Amino acid sequence: MALMHVNFFSNALGMCVACDVILPQKTAPEHGFKTLWLLHGMSDNHTIWGRRTSVERYVDKYDLAVVMPNGHLSSYANMAHGGKYFTYIADELPKIMRGFFPLSARREDNFISGLSMGGAGCMKIGLANPENYAAIGCFSAGAVNRGGQKLTPEREARMIMTYGTTDRDALKGTVEDVFGSVQKILDENLPRPRIFHSIGTDDFILESAHETRDFFQSLHGNPFDYHYEEHPGAHTWEYWDEHIQDFLKFIDLKPVEDIRN
Repeated sequence: MALMHVNFFSNALGMCVACDVILPQKTAPEHGFKTLWLLHGMSDNHTIWGRRTSVERYVDKYDLAVVMPNGHLSSYANMAHGGKYFTYIADELPKIMRGFFPLSARREDNFISGLSMGGAGCMKIGLANPENYAAIGCFSAGAVNRGGQKLTPEREARMIMTYGTTDRDALKGTVEDVFGSVQKILDENLPRPRIFHSIGTDDFILESAHETRDFFQSLHGNPFDYHYEEHPGAHTWEYWDEHIQDFLKFIDLKPVEDIRN
């Protein structure tokens, strides 16, 4: 596998940005490499999955490319007082990366996953753009990360910076309304990404994960092939390093015999 640190200009954000890319070290297939778009959590950046897990080692037997962008403290939103990170990650980044690297644009070859802030982010992006992703992998998060926390002055300020309001009901009908995106998919018979959801039993976001679990399990016929798992563990890299492997199994990639040409 090749690891590349990519720096480029984002028109959506109006600034230079960084992104780490893991790419199979071989000739790409006709449609390009299958790709995992992998999002970080609130306290980290685009380097963290590569630094704290063995994700490069886990994906090399699948010929799977991994794109790890920097979402800063954006909650992957088009911020009320900040950058347009939803537009950047969902729309601009795939076009730029496919211009740089031989990555497949086919829906069946694209997957989005993340932890904590990135877990909620991948739910939001994946379900608002169901035509672009075959599967979503949400770790240590809910569709909305309430975390059982009171609205402290710090959290209130962050919500106003991100959404322009502390009232989440005001976001209904927007891309921030994940359950609304689900209903739109069902009402309009849009493509339905499969969903893998995993969290530790000692995670402080467990209540939000349960809210999301209960919502998806209430849908008749499990239309998103929603799969929920709880394992011993907390909001830690030990948990994410272990269970990102479960998501790779869930998306049912076929191992290759040789990582070289």
